[in-house]
Amino acid sequence: MKILVDANVPAADACFGALGEVVRRPGREIAPGDLRDADALVVRSITRVDAALLAEARCLRFVGTCTIGTDHVDTRLLAERGIAFASAPGCNAEAVVDHVLVSLATLAERQGWRLAERRVGVVGAGNVGGRLLHRLSAMGIDCLACDPPRVEAEDLVAPGSGAPADFVDLDTLIDECDVLCLHTPLVREGPHATHHLLDAERIAALAPGTLLLNAGRGDCLDGQALRARLAGQGDISAVLDVWEGEPGIDAALRDLVELATPHIAGYSLDGKLRGTHQVTRALCRAFGLPCRVSLDELLPAPPLARLELGPGLSTEEALRLAMRAVYDPRRDHDALQRESRRQGMAAGFDACRAAYPLRREFATLEVALLEAEGQMAGWLTGAGFRVTTA
Repeated sequence: MKILVDANVPAADACFGALGEVVRRPGREIAPGDLRDADALVVRSITRVDAALLAEARCLRFVGTCTIGTDHVDTRLLAERGIAFASAPGCNAEAVVDHVLVSLATLAERQGWRLAERRVGVVGAGNVGGRLLHRLSAMGIDCLACDPPRVEAEDLVAPGSGAPADFVDLDTLIDECDVLCLHTPLVREGPHATHHLLDAERIAALAPGTLLLNAGRGDCLDGQALRARLAGQGDISAVLDVWEGEPGIDAALRDLVELATPHIAGYSLDGKLRGTHQVTRALCRAFGLPCRVSLDELLPAPPLARLELGPGLSTEEALRLAMRAVYDPRRDHDALQRESRRQGMAAGFDACRAAYPLRREFATLEVALLEAEGQMAGWLTGAGFRVTTA
C-alpha cells in the first residue's frame, strides 16, 4: 500500500509505516500525479481535495484529514467514488481554546482591563466553541453563545439543557458582549451559511471597545470591512489566527490587528498527534487492518511538567504566568511579522506553519500553589491546568 502524507503531519512514519510505503509531500505541493498510484491520502487543512486533485487517482481508497474542519475536502465526490473518508473531530480543540484564553489574557494586560469583568460571546458551540464555553464558565466568566443549528438540534434554550451559557441570536450577542470569539465552520449555502457571517453591517455594529477574535475560518469574517473599521475608527480590537486568502493574506489587516498568527491556534503537538492517531485508526478500519500504535506511545513527556507559584500574585497574574509558561502567542505574532516581511506574505505565512516550534497544552502542566488565595485555584483549574495546593 502507498500512503501519500502531508509533510507536516507528525509521527507519520510511526503511525503509517507499518501499513505500507509512506511518501511525504508539502501540503500545498501535492499534485494529481502524486496520487496516480496512491492507495491512501492523508492531508491537513491547506490541501484542497477535489476533482482536480483526484484527476489521476486510480487506486485511491481512503482520504483522511488530520484536522477538525473538512471544508477543504469534497466529501460528496469521495462518497460518489466509493473512497472512504475520515477527519479528526476534536483533535486540536483544546489547543485552540488554549490559544483563545492566553490571547484574551494578553489583551487584558496590554489594554488594562480584567477578564473577569468582561462578557464573552462565543459564535459556534461545537468542538472548540463548546470547550471554550465550559472553560470560561468554570472560571466564572459571564458567557453567551450563538449556534442556531445546535439549538435546533438539541433544544439548548430549554430549561435543564445543560448548556454552559445562554444561547441567543447573533445580533443579540453582538449587542450584549464585550468580547466575540468566532468558532464556526465555513458553510457557504443554506439557512445557516457562515460565509461573511460577520459582514460589514455587523462589524459596523460592534460597540467601541469590543474585542473580536477569530480562530474558526477566515472566510466567516469580512476582512475588508474589519480593516476599514480598524483603520478608520480604530475603536475596536482584533485577534486573528485565520484569514481570507491564506496564505497570501492582507498585509494591511495583519498590521492593524493586536495579535496576528498564521492559522496555528490548534498547532499543539498534542493536537497534531491526536489527529494523526485518529486518522490512522480510521485508515486501519477502512482497510481491515489492526491498529497497533497507541496515542500514549506517541506523546512525549512535556519539557515543563510543573510550575510552583508562591504568594503575592493576583489571580490574573498567576493565570498569565501559567499560560505563558506553556504557550505565548506573541511569539507567533512576531514570527508572522518577521517571516512575511523577509520572504513575502504567502511564503512567510507557510514557513511559520512548516517550522512551527514545539508547543504543548495547558493540561500537560501541573501548577503548584504554595499559598492559594481566593479564586486562584478555581481559575487555574477552569482554564485547564492541573492544580495542586500546599
